Parts: sequence; structure tokens; C-alpha cells
Amino acid sequence: MNTKTFLIAGILGGIVDWLLGWLLYGILLIDYFPQPEQSTKTMVCIFLGCLTFGLFISYIYNKWAHISTALTGATAGIVIGLFMALNASFFNVALVKGVTYGMFALDVTVSVVLASIVGAVVGAISGKLNKS
Repeated sequence: MNTKTFLIAGILGGIVDWLLGWLLYGILLIDYFPQPEQSTKTMVCIFLGCLTFGLFISYIYNKWAHISTALTGATAGIVIGLFMALNASFFNVALVKGVTYGMFALDVTVSVVLASIVGAVVGAISGKLNKS
């Protein structure tokens, strides 16, 4: 595995995840989900979570799956995102007061879309960096 490719693709994937999450959850769907308290700690933890996801996708793509195109990256992102979203959303329904099944379905859908886009970005960047 090329460490440089892993890190660059993963960091860029994490930044894309953070920006799209802000757009979708923080602006477009703000009325559908409870908003976290506004604090530096909250924003740092959200950013670190997104960065972790980008690096996770990049690790899988570069170490095991050798994914190097946007299309295969998006396809794999859908599968990974679906399982991760279902896992997190089932726990949210069980443990977070006020979470409805409608919120569950919307969150899973948004998470899969985000993961697909992050997967496409990581796959495309990995392919470009591995060619050079």
C-alpha cells in the first residue's frame, strides 16, 4: 500500500464528507434532525469523525480492494455506507430519545449518499495518485 496515496485520498475524502455533511445535515435537513450543541468540541469531533471515515474508506480501497476509479469507489461506498449507517442508526433508535423510524430511514439514506460520494472521491484520487 502506498502510504502517500492512502493519506492524501483519505484526508480529501474526510474533508468532502465533512463539507457534504454540513450541507446536508446542517443546512438542507436542519429541520429533520436534532442539532448538536454549538461548541468547538462538537465541531472538532464531527470533523475528526469525518476524517476517520475518509481514512477508513481509503485504507480499504488502497490496502485490500485496490479500488482506483470513481465508479467502483462509489459502488463500494454504497455498500460500506449502508452497513455503517444501519449500525449507527439502529443504536440511535435504541439509545437516543426522540429518534423516529422516519429519521432512521432518512439518516440511512443520507449516509449512503455521503458514503457513495466519499467513496467516489477516494477511488478517483487513489487512481490518479497511483498512476503518477
